[in-house]
Amino acid sequence: MAVEGGMKCVKFLVFFFNFIFWLCGLALIVVGVIVQVKLNNSIIIKNASASGAPIVIIIVGVVIFFVAFFGCCGAWKENYCMVTTFAILLTLIFLVEIAAAIAGYVFKNKVNDFFRQSFVEGMAKYNTTIEVKEALDGLQRDFKCCGENGSTDWANYAPFNKSGGVPDSCCQNETAGCGKASPPLINTEGCVEKINTWIKNNVVVIAGVALGIAFLELLGIVFACCLMKGIRSGYEVM
Repeated sequence: MAVEGGMKCVKFLVFFFNFIFWLCGLALIVVGVIVQVKLNNSIIIKNASASGAPIVIIIVGVVIFFVAFFGCCGAWKENYCMVTTFAILLTLIFLVEIAAAIAGYVFKNKVNDFFRQSFVEGMAKYNTTIEVKEALDGLQRDFKCCGENGSTDWANYAPFNKSGGVPDSCCQNETAGCGKASPPLINTEGCVEKINTWIKNNVVVIAGVALGIAFLELLGIVFACCLMKGIRSGYEVM
């Protein structure tokens, strides 16, 4: 009777943790989408590697979302095959997350280079491509910055290399033509450094969330294995 009660407790723990996984999967999808939209609205990213991290977050979130639903059904129906499949899939997800974390740490400097390159390419196309112009203007407004390393960078790009001034989006209080005022009241900090600061701050948050999810995944794997053992042994856990 004690074993039966223990297995019943494990069953509901598996169901409970799978519900938490389901919420975590949904949270990862939302976080990944927000980061991806923020980056793509801020910078014209041509290299897929630069936006790889949020895409991986979204994919992992989707997988966790469906695997958790699968695990809930397996626990509730006490189906050995479903619970076993859930445990295997959850273990694979855990290993993929570890690999992604290692890759992110190894290639973190390359991501910074991709951002810098994308921004410089955007400044060169500012006067010829409306999409790039709108993206850079949005970036400079949102981050209250100007140019790659500072506002003087715009003197190297058309049309400001001839007419002087900076884009109006560099202004502290943006109005039409404010970038060509004398002297202009503009944000002087470079955008690349501000972007890097924003990324670092968000990486800390995402890393904290990921560690929490990883801990829950380990508990889920342990509970699933216990439930598998109970079902296989033929104990009644209803």
